[in-house]
Amino acid sequence: MKKLIICLIALTLPVFAQKPLETYKLCSFSKTEWADGDSFLVKLANGESISVRLYGCDCIEWHVNDATDSRRLRAQRSYFGITHIDPDPQQAAAIAKSYGEKAAQFVEQALRQPFTVHTAKADARGDANFSRVYAFIVTADGKDLSQELVKNGLARAFGVTRVTYHSPPQTAKEYGAALGDLELQAATNKRGVWSKTNWNDLPAERKNEREEAAKDLIGIDNPKNIIGKKINPNTATQAELMSLPGIGEATAKNIISSRPFKKSQDLLKVSGIGPKTLEKFQEFIVFE
Repeated sequence: MKKLIICLIALTLPVFAQKPLETYKLCSFSKTEWADGDSFLVKLANGESISVRLYGCDCIEWHVNDATDSRRLRAQRSYFGITHIDPDPQQAAAIAKSYGEKAAQFVEQALRQPFTVHTAKADARGDANFSRVYAFIVTADGKDLSQELVKNGLARAFGVTRVTYHSPPQTAKEYGAALGDLELQAATNKRGVWSKTNWNDLPAERKNEREEAAKDLIGIDNPKNIIGKKINPNTATQAELMSLPGIGEATAKNIISSRPFKKSQDLLKVSGIGPKTLEKFQEFIVFE
């Protein structure tokens, strides 16, 4: 009977569990030249400094230093429907970037008092030159920073989510849905970037962005396939994961935040991956 009970318990356990969140209280904001609304430097109470990337939101780029940054800015402008906010393309981009700066200023202001960081230290590297970790941040007055940015129209509800720090915790899907609702409210009330949205042009802008993103793949050998080697989902970079058939930016980020995996079926727990998607890339992954 004892063995039977143990077996039944084992059968009810999930295939794998996300790495639990660690909580760091009394953290402080460290001002840097590179920080923006969703990525910045935090100093923990023990003196350690970590670069964090907020879960679930995406602020407009305002440090645009290369073609990758420019493409991200292009996608963000299209999402908010502000590509043609000014007849001069450079001025239109400058107006968009100003909202990225406003988001960074909002964060600095919101984090004047000691705050709490919840992180599993999942890799959120956006640049090969420095490391970042995904995190939830709760301000001194108990507000979720990602939600505040989205609610004020300074970020879109976009990017990696996971099981949250709440009690009881929200699932990644629930947290993402809550952010989506806040985004709808911000858009309806014309807050932040949404105050500049051209609603008549927005569908065409988003369609054009999808077409431009597809053009970015022209000339790349096997843009949605593996080039000569299999990929380990536990160690692959975001770019490597996006080379898998059926995997886009958001899903690649979800894979990174959900590590580790023991076998391919574990990936079905990742938001954005279903049986059909797994079938497309299963032959291209390995867990050694």
